[in-house]
Amino acid sequence: MEQSRKKLRLCGAVTLSMTLAGFGSAHAKEVTDADILNDATITSQVVTHGLGTKGQRYSPLKQINTATVKDLVPIWSFSFGGEKQRGQQSQPLIHDGKMFVTASYSRIFALDAKTGAKLWKYEHRLPEGIMPCCDVINRGAAIYGNLVIFGTLDARLVALDKDTGKVVWRETIADYKDGYSFTAAPQIVKGMLITGNSGGEFGIVGRVDARDPMTGKLIWTRPVVEGHMGYKYDKDGKQIENGISGTTNASWPGDLWKTGGAAPWLSAYYDPDVNLIFIGTGNPAPWNSWLRPGDNLYSAATVAINPDTGQIVWHYQSTPHDGWDYDGVNEFVSFEYKDPKSGQVVKAGGKADRNGFFFVNDRSNGKLLNAFPFVNRIDWAERIDLATGRPVYKDENRPGNPFADGGGDGQKGSVVFNAPSFLGGKNQQPMAFSPDTGYFYVPANEWAMDIWNEPVSYKRGAAYLGAGFTIKPLHDEYIGALRAVDPVNGKIVWEVKNNAPLWGGVLATAGDLVFYGTPEGFLKAINAKTGEEVWQFQTGSGVIAPPVTWEENGEQYIAVVSGWGGAVPLWGGDVASRVNYLEQGGSVWVFRLHKS
Repeated sequence: MEQSRKKLRLCGAVTLSMTLAGFGSAHAKEVTDADILNDATITSQVVTHGLGTKGQRYSPLKQINTATVKDLVPIWSFSFGGEKQRGQQSQPLIHDGKMFVTASYSRIFALDAKTGAKLWKYEHRLPEGIMPCCDVINRGAAIYGNLVIFGTLDARLVALDKDTGKVVWRETIADYKDGYSFTAAPQIVKGMLITGNSGGEFGIVGRVDARDPMTGKLIWTRPVVEGHMGYKYDKDGKQIENGISGTTNASWPGDLWKTGGAAPWLSAYYDPDVNLIFIGTGNPAPWNSWLRPGDNLYSAATVAINPDTGQIVWHYQSTPHDGWDYDGVNEFVSFEYKDPKSGQVVKAGGKADRNGFFFVNDRSNGKLLNAFPFVNRIDWAERIDLATGRPVYKDENRPGNPFADGGGDGQKGSVVFNAPSFLGGKNQQPMAFSPDTGYFYVPANEWAMDIWNEPVSYKRGAAYLGAGFTIKPLHDEYIGALRAVDPVNGKIVWEVKNNAPLWGGVLATAGDLVFYGTPEGFLKAINAKTGEEVWQFQTGSGVIAPPVTWEENGEQYIAVVSGWGGAVPLWGGDVASRVNYLEQGGSVWVFRLHKS
């Protein structure tokens, strides 16, 4: 018996040793800078928000294609559980056989990517009094080294050991009591963690931060409201001035720049070809534009930042002096095309803006190359002047000044009917670009609004709008439309209409497929060249998140998060009543081809 006990102890020691060795090996498979830079071509992983630093959301995988997609079936689904459902907008990350996916109320899960088994969960403890503008969503995480990092609704960053889920560090972005929050997926650029912030409806100051992802300590910070000082930080955390953003009072009157909004509340993207970070900035505060004459830099813009210095290299304002809450946060996606006149390859960036225009800029210097509508109705501007890069406004469609019209009683300005609505021709739902077709695939919406201005003054932590609104559908038969857009000639090649607004992102693949979800609960596959629907699956709740794809052991997988919510049911006015039958949920679904 003693010999048996010795053998059992030896066997247990060997087993423990093998287990620890296995753990150590798994732990050692860290995410590197090379993994991130090559994410668009390494098909066994998804380690960036956007399936590559340029944000094209394109995969070279083609096992699932127009001929085989009919055999696509679900292989597992995982529920986020509990009563904390609401909107689910997360893009999963995949690395080393694991999936990392965030959920509403600042939660994150690690799952076995092949089976859906839960490996660990972290649930952030949120304080009372958080003030997220547009639901309690989270759009995803960043992964670097042995850490997975995500932001929280109380404007904090949390880094966890990706193998154990244990907290490694926490840092505060800003004070949530001032109206700050955070919902975007952070990005890793040149070994730095890049984040923006949320809270433009509360008179916060938008800024972009670079941090050491292993410690959370600041490297530089760049405000995106003109007049504020940027800073860099030495190894001891000492703050060093790094130049004022723009010129104080050049485009903002009085002290309004101190509460100017312009929150960069979506993810940044990075192009190593020109060594620039691209991030969109949100609405100026308050919404009432009569209170802040001027262009109000750098709100409603694409901002290009040098990651090595934190300096703004160029900016392009898609809606100067925004009076409709059009923001400019939508993703700026790097792509190339051949100039039809010169035959030269152009390094460009494309952006489907909330204001209804699609913009194409030279991504090295911001010069406007093309601008055209991607929605059917635009009331606020006649066109974008390609020579000046500025909109030609329809002044009669700017909400009225409450102190000069609408009776002049200082209570409410004249009401204007305007399209698109402030929820935009496209909002947070990311588009995709296919280098195979040369098309952008844009989840667009056709809707309008009644909007008016009201008096408002800034109060810490309170809503800072100075406007009222009601959103209205433009058509009885549809609101959403997935559109294939040619960025060179400005044409819509095809469209697939949808009754409810489209609020989820898009994935394009070399299998000539485009995947996207609908609020009605469907994940759909469309022929990328023709617009023909070739497959669909009902997930049980609305899809307002972007799909991803990867391969393991020679098999291609598709994943998407399902869970209805977000801004539409909260802010959607007459549109919200059209979709009030939709049920909430919270789950992730994974698919592959059926094995016969």
